[in-house]
Amino acid sequence: MPTLPSGSARPSDQEPHRHRPMAESFGADPDRYDRTRPRYPEALVRRIVAAGTGPDLLDVGCGTGIAARQFRAAGCRVLGVDVDARMAQWARRSGIEAEVAAFEAWDPAGRTFDTVIAGQTWHWVDPVAGASRAAQVLRPGGRLAVFWNAGQPPAGLAAAFSAVYRRVLPDALLYHRAMPGPDGYSTLLARAADGIRRSGAFGEPEQWRFDREQSYTRDEWLDQVPTFGGHSAFSPATLARLLAGLGAAVDAVGGAFPMRYTAVVITAARTDTAKAYSRPGCPE
Repeated sequence: MPTLPSGSARPSDQEPHRHRPMAESFGADPDRYDRTRPRYPEALVRRIVAAGTGPDLLDVGCGTGIAARQFRAAGCRVLGVDVDARMAQWARRSGIEAEVAAFEAWDPAGRTFDTVIAGQTWHWVDPVAGASRAAQVLRPGGRLAVFWNAGQPPAGLAAAFSAVYRRVLPDALLYHRAMPGPDGYSTLLARAADGIRRSGAFGEPEQWRFDREQSYTRDEWLDQVPTFGGHSAFSPATLARLLAGLGAAVDAVGGAFPMRYTAVVITAARTDTAKAYSRPGCPE
């Protein structure tokens, strides 16, 4: 299911960072979010760490600390920043230092980093202002790496999931393209790369991909669904109908299914000639 707005013709839906209520909705159940959301491939973590210039890492939109803990285990010193105080508080429970702010307005207080990452969150950040702020806090040669887990169930099940959303939420077009896979992220990835270029502070962005597969039982999948973007705003009755329909779809294929995940990274290194900015996140 989508974790970002998609499928609507409204201009603002082409700019997910303007959907502040949805961006700030994920902390409704941080325990469930941390328990059920997929982790990132270890190969992704290793490659970003190897491409960095040192161990100091800033995690933008750190949430409950899923990516932060993986990078900490790889030897990084991690600071998180998240717009949702509930998510940041949960991250601190696992020993991740986390500050509360929107990244574009966050005050680094003179601190700099070797790497800035954002896992499953960069679409909630203004792509140009975010890249500019990342350049501001990165040391020369430091790396910005933003990445997403794009999930795709088997084709027949994906169609069944979409049918359930159309039936339960007929007027909510943004949910009708359930789990579009990596191809469904093409606009989002292009926007991230364009924001990096427009900041004028980085070399040419690269795209890295990492494929893996994860199996879900019916109950495991239904446990994760309420964490998807906007779902915390559904009425209890609507959510119950949605889960019942999705559960029936999984039952129809035997009660479990394989999910193909493609983790896609957009990354670039800060240049030595990166400009300073007179206002946070705003180029001169």
